[in-house]
Amino acid sequence: MTQITELDYLKMTAWQKFCYKFVAFFKAIPLVFLNFFKVRIPAAAKRVGLGFKNFGLTIYSAARYGDWKTRMSFVIFGFSQLARKQWLRGLLFLAFEAIFIVYISLFGWHYLGLMGTLGTVETYYVENPYTGFETRIAGDNSLLILLYGLLTIIFILAFVYAWYHSIKSAYSAQQIVEAKQRLATAKDDVKSFADEQYHKTLLGVPLAGLTIFTILPIIFMIFVAFTNYDKQHYPDEKLFTWIGFENFSNVLGGGLMGGASFGLTFAKLLLWTVVWAFFATFSNYILGMVVAIIINKKGIRFKKLWRTILVLTIAVPQFVSLLLMSQMLSDTGVINNLLKSWGLINESIPFLTNGKLAKVTIIVVNIWVGIPYTMLISTGILMNIPEDLYESARIDGAGPVKAFFKITLPYMLHVTAPYLITQFIGNLNNFNVIYLLTGGNPALPMGYATTAGDTDLLITWLYKLIFQDQSYGIASVISILMFVLTAVISLIVYNRSSAVKNEEDFM
Repeated sequence: MTQITELDYLKMTAWQKFCYKFVAFFKAIPLVFLNFFKVRIPAAAKRVGLGFKNFGLTIYSAARYGDWKTRMSFVIFGFSQLARKQWLRGLLFLAFEAIFIVYISLFGWHYLGLMGTLGTVETYYVENPYTGFETRIAGDNSLLILLYGLLTIIFILAFVYAWYHSIKSAYSAQQIVEAKQRLATAKDDVKSFADEQYHKTLLGVPLAGLTIFTILPIIFMIFVAFTNYDKQHYPDEKLFTWIGFENFSNVLGGGLMGGASFGLTFAKLLLWTVVWAFFATFSNYILGMVVAIIINKKGIRFKKLWRTILVLTIAVPQFVSLLLMSQMLSDTGVINNLLKSWGLINESIPFLTNGKLAKVTIIVVNIWVGIPYTMLISTGILMNIPEDLYESARIDGAGPVKAFFKITLPYMLHVTAPYLITQFIGNLNNFNVIYLLTGGNPALPMGYATTAGDTDLLITWLYKLIFQDQSYGIASVISILMFVLTAVISLIVYNRSSAVKNEEDFM
């Protein structure tokens, strides 16, 4: 598709403009990836290289030009600071080094040495010749080896980082003393964290929580993806080992495990996950906006009543509504029984037991559950659209439909683009709606993974792989692929949305 002039674009009909933008968006996606590999990665590599260069120069300068106090900091963390009466800095550096030495000596070195094999001795039982009972002899625990080995690697990286900053701080203190300037005391350091470095104080606890509860589990999951950790290799009775990219090959390359094609199952559920996320997001968005426009329209009576009714539906916990709908739509549920009693049907309609019909039912039920949320968000935004724009449109002869597509929808999309992205990613991982309505059923035919159902999303299949099949390695691979999928979609769509590109348009 060739680039057109602004005049040619203005001559297009509304449908032609939509098609042009739609094609241009998807055409730009390869360019985004090309820009990532041609610009972003080299720029990141340059920054990393510059960081290593600064690291080397600092260590070299401190080793060559540093005094004996600075050079002692190469071995004893915080020695220079303590010698120059910077007690707080020196004690913190020294305490970290002591903790590191104790950890490595008691735990880390042992587990790090076993990381290559993840253990060699399995748990076994020995019969006691006198009592006849078996005694359990515990062997290596692959899970603990992987966990503590990973922590040890991270601890070593933190040690190198602390070592560098200890030397950098020591050399900086030496230069300050040589320049006959005043060194910062412990009181100055504490005051600094309550003043110019207050942002570090505030972000310290959240960052620590993010590291412990999010980043470390993600890294651990990535390591698990390269092992055969499953119910046949379950610690601490059995060992699991490194298997390289075999799990990735099974998921992406159509590998067979137990006669089931994980690749075929992944492709089918990935397609349904994307289709579901698209309809679940935009059906709620458009219909919720329409409901908000209707309620806000001049002449509509009892506006507060309609809003209150819709808000009350939000007050009911979603899992209660979904479980109720699951019972009502079952083959023996209220809806099928009523239709039979009225003579409209002879056999139950398989709302939740037929694959195709179940998918449609799920989308419809999600619309019923999700419209009130979008209505509330849209109401607040619609009230902020200047009425003068609609008055001008009516004077120019624009009807309600044209005003909607020319004024309301562009304004809404500009303001709510981040919300739409959040909703789309949330629907890609929407566990509740699928699991509470159908549980992923009906089952897929032969040839697919037995744990997957026709209405399963990747997230619900992931849950089943962990808690039913205990295929932790395969589950980790799917988690990684889901992360890549959501990250790519989020970054591309967000960076190409008007909320980012034309931020000043609606100021």
